[in-house]
Amino acid sequence: MGIGMSEAKTKKENNPVAAFFGAIGNFFREFGEAVANGDGAVKASLIVMGAGYWKRKQIVKGFLVTLLEIAVILYNVLIGFPYIGQLGHLGTVEQAMIYNPETMKNEVNDYDNSLLILLFGVISLCVFVVAILLWMANVRNTYHLQKKAAAGKHINTFKEDLNSMINEKFHFTLLALPVLGIIVFNVMPLIVMICVAFTNYDQNHMPPAALFTWVGINNFKTLFTTSITATFGYTFWKILGWTLLWAVLATATTYIGGIILSLIINSKTTKLKKMWRTLFVASISVPQFVSLLLLRNFFANNGIANTFCSSIGLTDLLKNLGWITTEYIPFLTDPVWAKITIVVINIWVGVPYLMLIATGVLINIPEELKESAKIDGANAFQIFRKITMPYMLFITGPYLVTQFTANINNFNVIYLLTQDIYTTTNQKLAASQGKEIDLLVTWLYRLTSEQYNYKMAAVIGICVFVVCALVTLFAFNFLIKGDKEDTFR
Repeated sequence: MGIGMSEAKTKKENNPVAAFFGAIGNFFREFGEAVANGDGAVKASLIVMGAGYWKRKQIVKGFLVTLLEIAVILYNVLIGFPYIGQLGHLGTVEQAMIYNPETMKNEVNDYDNSLLILLFGVISLCVFVVAILLWMANVRNTYHLQKKAAAGKHINTFKEDLNSMINEKFHFTLLALPVLGIIVFNVMPLIVMICVAFTNYDQNHMPPAALFTWVGINNFKTLFTTSITATFGYTFWKILGWTLLWAVLATATTYIGGIILSLIINSKTTKLKKMWRTLFVASISVPQFVSLLLLRNFFANNGIANTFCSSIGLTDLLKNLGWITTEYIPFLTDPVWAKITIVVINIWVGVPYLMLIATGVLINIPEELKESAKIDGANAFQIFRKITMPYMLFITGPYLVTQFTANINNFNVIYLLTQDIYTTTNQKLAASQGKEIDLLVTWLYRLTSEQYNYKMAAVIGICVFVVCALVTLFAFNFLIKGDKEDTFR
């Protein structure tokens, strides 16, 4: 029975979801215990957060948490609660010019701004929730001090707590600023974007001139609906399919190409290894913004590539074969040709990065493994398949996953190569401002920058997040497991 309980505990610890909810349960249970069993000082900290610390002679800490409590209360009363109160309707007074009899002029009225209400309302709501959690944690901590005092244990002074933060708990100190940055610059914008997805925020409801309101899940219904007047459903599934196909092709081609290039350069028969590495690394030094715009002109309908292909007769050959119907090769103007061209150009852009990573990994493969395989009669291909490639996949697995996710959001290659050149002839796509070569992220960008359709862009942004999250969770939980260290040690 003891072994069974131990195994259950181990499974719970290895399960991050179970561990998370378990920690939350313990937090609330300890808070309830503190409220029920705490002494007068602990109960007083329910009102004045520093009371429990002052009772235990922690004057500075008590003063700081009380000061924090006062600041939070003032913020909520003066700023937070007024904005939170307007979250339900996102404003009621639109901007208008009203005649002021005192000045005898038309003046702008005191109007509501839906975007500011949403932004500050969400921030204030998060501040309020965090303040409640800190208040509960404070009560729990003061109860722990009470139990320490009852047991006759030493209670740290403020100076000892500071020393602990730069010694035993230094990892918490180091993580404090990055975690705060993630919350401010990642979590908060994500929450606001999710909220916008449930509003009618578009060019017809653009603050401050107009208000926008909550519309529930109507935008999600629009995204997955196809009709004569609404083609977002058709456009979404078509672009999602190309986005996933692009991510697979872009990741696989650059990964395999980088490994092959690294193997060729690091081969014993290759001369001038440093020169070849330098040449490929030099291509990385050129900003993608410059190189992709140059390649866009290079592969244009009247560009150098088409001029060369026409001069050697390749254009006529492709036309005779029925592969093209124009007097030029539509590298970036035909759906199929454009997708092929984009993948090929991405290989040229991405292979040097992978070459450098693969070179570092290949150098660190133990030569003893290869020598042992040769002694056992393995040829070069068998060594690559049984030793080199498994080792590469094990070391670069996390990079492979993150690169796949990055390619889902690879804005530069698609947008810079096709903007102002590619025009769709698919009327269903055009009705939703989409194109055959669009990724979800470029479609989202076009909806915001050109159409000001923020509501649908927010919905698409949520879909991108869900796709990336599912791919990442699947890959890290099923494809990249920490059970191969002994194999490659």
